[in-house]
Amino acid sequence: MTRFLLDTGTAGDYIHRRRGVYERARKAVADGHRLGIGLPVLAELWFGVENSSSREKNAERLRRVLSELIVWPLTEPAAEKYGEIAAQMRKMGRPIGKIDMRIAAIALSLGKTKVIITDNDLAIVPGLSVENWSK
Repeated sequence: MTRFLLDTGTAGDYIHRRRGVYERARKAVADGHRLGIGLPVLAELWFGVENSSSREKNAERLRRVLSELIVWPLTEPAAEKYGEIAAQMRKMGRPIGKIDMRIAAIALSLGKTKVIITDNDLAIVPGLSVENWSK
């Protein structure tokens, strides 16, 4: 069993059923894998809802899809991983966003987790398994 943790862009694709992400994710679940988002991604999704011109429609859509996803928290082990990642990125001279570091930290603390991405920001995090599901 593998955990698939959607980053913000892929979570948006899942919610709006774009780029084949929804279909691939549902197949992964049917195959016995676990699918979810990190709490920082949920916060970013709510930010998107609040800034949309169709707030009520998008809020309902997000609430509905949450029943299909696990929401993994930022735990103490994830906070420790965050510190490690932040220090590594600084030493490498390759800073990434704080939300991305939190997503990576959650994934690394869970073990056997792939982060599903739409861009390459997380691909530089040492030890992090990433995959792009966009068509």
